[in-house]
Amino acid sequence: MKKSDFKAQHTGRLVTTPQRFLAFVPAPLPPTVDYDPALVRLLSRADAALSELSGVGRLLPNPHLLIAPWVRREAVLSSRIEGTRTTLSELLIDELGDTAGRKISDPDMQEVRNYVEALEYGRERLAALPLSLRLVRELHARLMKDVRGGHATPGEFRRSQNWIGPEASTPETAAYVPPPVSEMTACLDNWEKFLHERDAFPDLIQCALMHEQFEAIHPFLDGNGRVGRLLITLFLIERGRLSQPLLYLSDYIDTNRQDYYELLQRVRTHGEWGAWLRFFINGVLEISKEASSRIATLLELHRRYTALVREAGRLATTPLVDQLFQNPYVTVAAAQAAMKVSNPTARAAINFLHDKGMLREITGREWGRMYVADEILEAIGSGESGRE
Repeated sequence: MKKSDFKAQHTGRLVTTPQRFLAFVPAPLPPTVDYDPALVRLLSRADAALSELSGVGRLLPNPHLLIAPWVRREAVLSSRIEGTRTTLSELLIDELGDTAGRKISDPDMQEVRNYVEALEYGRERLAALPLSLRLVRELHARLMKDVRGGHATPGEFRRSQNWIGPEASTPETAAYVPPPVSEMTACLDNWEKFLHERDAFPDLIQCALMHEQFEAIHPFLDGNGRVGRLLITLFLIERGRLSQPLLYLSDYIDTNRQDYYELLQRVRTHGEWGAWLRFFINGVLEISKEASSRIATLLELHRRYTALVREAGRLATTPLVDQLFQNPYVTVAAAQAAMKVSNPTARAAINFLHDKGMLREITGREWGRMYVADEILEAIGSGESGRE
């Protein structure tokens, strides 16, 4: 880091570590927020869009039909920011298992699985434990279990210095060096106290401030980005702003990755909170509207598929239709388990859905066939080629 880059004293201070490199200690939250007209208008629109999305979540006849693939899509997108290359399709097929009952074993896949587990764990844990440093450590422990970086003390705050920069960078050449351990504990204590503040800020403003500060502190040796993105969703759930975990900003961050990192850095170097807040809140607005649209499409597909099955007098196939909205990939064995029927009955149900154009066979073989519900997968949005 260059001392000359840090031009705003009120956002933090530079310290020289015993190793003689510079590190940044962010100022305690909260900063002074300038509620200029542009920010107020954007905040109003984002609040409305988020409320609409939360309302959609409350009206879902069966939230499990949509939550499972939504969580998995987020796991893929958030992990991709950190360099994993697992796709949503690969994850869904992996969870289904192939016809021999085996599952894919791959480091990237394990990281995505861990993200799913951490997010689901966090949701359940909020019933007994508020967002806190303790919960943050618990989330990290699940994220980093048995994966690359798992050597970096899963579930424990760092005891040594880290930095952000290209792979070959050092603390002297890194773009950003978070606070040294000697300063980090006080930063985390302030962050947790701010997290527990109620009614002092609009929820989205507080969420944006909380996220930026967490990234500035960077309290783990690895996995900080994934934990930071998890905290956005969990914060909004805890505050009652989301009835279901349907809003995730990883797609928005990935699409605007350069802006994301530059705006976080400009907060530290120039104190430009306004630009960061507008970026974050615009993400909530965009993703809330997109999620509401996708959910409406999925609900219409579910209505249409269920009506088609009912009109054909095949009510026993309904559980298979429901299962496709949790995982659009299916085999005869998976259909048999979902419907609790014999193998021939499950095969007949799949053939019916295939003949009606609801399923497409993707293996091209006579045995161990696998099918996909293309319309459902498209409505979920794989994110495999950027924003769709």
